[in-house]
Amino acid sequence: MTTTGLKAQLQHDLHDAMRARDKVRAATLRMTLTSVTTAEVAGDEARELDDDEILKVVAKEAKKRRESATAFRGGGREELAATEEAELAVLEGYLPAQLGDDELRSIVERAVASSGASGMAAMGAVMKAAQGEVAGRADGGRVAAIVRSVLSGG
Repeated sequence: MTTTGLKAQLQHDLHDAMRARDKVRAATLRMTLTSVTTAEVAGDEARELDDDEILKVVAKEAKKRRESATAFRGGGREELAATEEAELAVLEGYLPAQLGDDELRSIVERAVASSGASGMAAMGAVMKAAQGEVAGRADGGRVAAIVRSVLSGG
């Protein structure tokens, strides 16, 4: 089995972080590679993930950090929130650039027009169309909020 480009990059960056004694970066990359390995062995048989699948794992890890930081901050645990945000910053370096609100609204409006959707009952169809074009460049919660806004005439 050969290692894909993104996985090899993560492993290389982990080794560099370990040599530099960058504990946050090393720990974050180690946890991310563990999640990739877990995803590879999930299911009926082990398989190598391609770069797109690895990006989804990295995005999922980033979402966990974002949600944890929000929860810690809400609970008054600033030091833990700062740790989560530092890990999030490491992961964001591997994710594609995030879409701005205007770009995202434009994509959603095109998805609404192409699906002929009207009303909240069609939200699932619009989300599916929009997520295909967004492709990991925006959090699903942001996409859903804009879809709701557009479908409700906002």
